[in-house]
Amino acid sequence: MSKVIVWVLVTLDGYFEGEKKWDLDHHGEAWGEELQALSMSFGQSAAALVFGRVTYEGMKAHWTSADAADEPEVTAFMNALPKLVASRTLTSSDWNNTRVTDDISGAIRELKANAEPGKNIYIFGSADLSASLLKEGLIDELMLGVVPVQLEKGTPFFKPGSGRRRFTLIESRPLSNGTLILRYAPDQNPADTPEQFNAHS
Repeated sequence: MSKVIVWVLVTLDGYFEGEKKWDLDHHGEAWGEELQALSMSFGQSAAALVFGRVTYEGMKAHWTSADAADEPEVTAFMNALPKLVASRTLTSSDWNNTRVTDDISGAIRELKANAEPGKNIYIFGSADLSASLLKEGLIDELMLGVVPVQLEKGTPFFKPGSGRRRFTLIESRPLSNGTLILRYAPDQNPADTPEQFNAHS
């Protein structure tokens, strides 16, 4: 069955962007031939891409701009693949092959049921969306690119108050520039709360 996979680059101290929206300078520290090859593999194995509204707006602006010409192969699949946007405020999109929905959970379940065998659904970034889908048990794999940079301030990928959850390591792979690719399967039954641990002791 198709898997729902979150892919995000985070700093050593857990931020996926700096203090300002779309402050992604740490991506440059991670980029190279190895990460480019990984990006191309996403395009080859993706049934669809899923975004929260904020990430969608940034992605659309970049991949439909002249700057995207520097990465023609990635640009081609970003524009061609089916894309799903979670939003209660947007009603439509002019980005090629994009659908907007206010029922993202239902839309993802439908995608999983109908995806071609071996094709996966990728969520790029979209921290708020990823957090809500984790709670619903809709994330099959969390794929982190841990970049050897400390920001000290920024937007954390894991939101405070999200609760305790265990993850099982699937794979760890270092890149030559020091970035570490970590693949985890989330426990679909969130771990006990501290109170429950105390009750068991």
